[in-house]
Amino acid sequence: MAENENGTERSEEATPERLKKSKEKGQVARSKELATASVLISAAFSFLVFGDRLAYELSLLMKASFTFERASIFNPEQMWLDLSRSVSGLGMPMFTILLMLFVISILGSSLLGGVLFSTKAMMPKWSRLSPAAGLKRMLGMQAWVELLKSILKVLVVVGVAWWIFGATFDHILKLSVTPLPGSVFEALDMITWMFIFLCCSLLVIVAVDVPYQIHKHSQELKMTKQEVKDEFRNSEGKPEVKQRIRQLQYEASQRKMMGDVPDADVIVTNPTHYSVALKYEQNGNRAPYVVAKGVDFMALKIREVAREYEVPVMQSPPLCRAIYHTTEIDGEIPEELFASVAQVLAYIYQLEQFRKGRSSRPKTLPDDLNIPEGFQYND
Repeated sequence: MAENENGTERSEEATPERLKKSKEKGQVARSKELATASVLISAAFSFLVFGDRLAYELSLLMKASFTFERASIFNPEQMWLDLSRSVSGLGMPMFTILLMLFVISILGSSLLGGVLFSTKAMMPKWSRLSPAAGLKRMLGMQAWVELLKSILKVLVVVGVAWWIFGATFDHILKLSVTPLPGSVFEALDMITWMFIFLCCSLLVIVAVDVPYQIHKHSQELKMTKQEVKDEFRNSEGKPEVKQRIRQLQYEASQRKMMGDVPDADVIVTNPTHYSVALKYEQNGNRAPYVVAKGVDFMALKIREVAREYEVPVMQSPPLCRAIYHTTEIDGEIPEELFASVAQVLAYIYQLEQFRKGRSSRPKTLPDDLNIPEGFQYND
């Protein structure tokens, strides 16, 4: 496995953040063999497509260059006229071939690693001027791999060339007895196909180099376990900072919750450990819902705020525990508790009417509100 400068083993795969930073630095997997093979194969097929046109234009140029009248020798303008005629004839196919090769060279380089522009990769690295670093690169593993690839390229190209020469040897000998100009065009066609086969032989090198470059890049980006922990800590934040953020968020939510207590219709208590603040909007589309709840100290604070704003406080331990354990803040109470909560709200309404002198004093709210068996909590 790869090791860093301190000798620590790099056993962990690169994280997305590490991959992102490597791209920003221009460190992506690249294959020079893929780019070279793309350009050479494209050049071979471009000559196959435009070769006839080039040969025809060259024949016209040669004919015009060696066939002229005596008077044209003493005419300076004739030279520029012949030059412009040659450029106009050869310019279009040559421009098309060169443009295609330019595009293929860019695409071939970006097939592995994609198109990437990085200013950091363009910055000079003074460490490369170190003789020790240069010697290490010359004698390192990468240098040996490049040497093996060069030997493999020579063997593959020479082998394919030998096979082509053996397959076409008889045909080459027959060209000597083939009449002109057919032998010339046939020889050019044969050379073009030989060039195509030789360029395609480089695909063997590409098939070896591309997986190697991907593996090599992956190994170079591997991280130690400590680097993964440090990156996670930097990206997620320090534990004490996250704890402080969670504490501030909790305090903010508690302040908001306590600010909603004065709007509640009733506070149902345990009576000491739990407190639940309920609200019901008669003209709304919601069932009774919880605006605040808490245990111990928070339950005491809810009751204090309720007394300050004259919100009715009712003791019903079974109902209070059932609502606390089944309903979140701003959540509607379960359908199974509708009947019990309706009794509480009806009692509060009758109590308000009694205080205003509009009705007689209501009966005391029963301790047992028939809480369903699945909603009974004894804590």
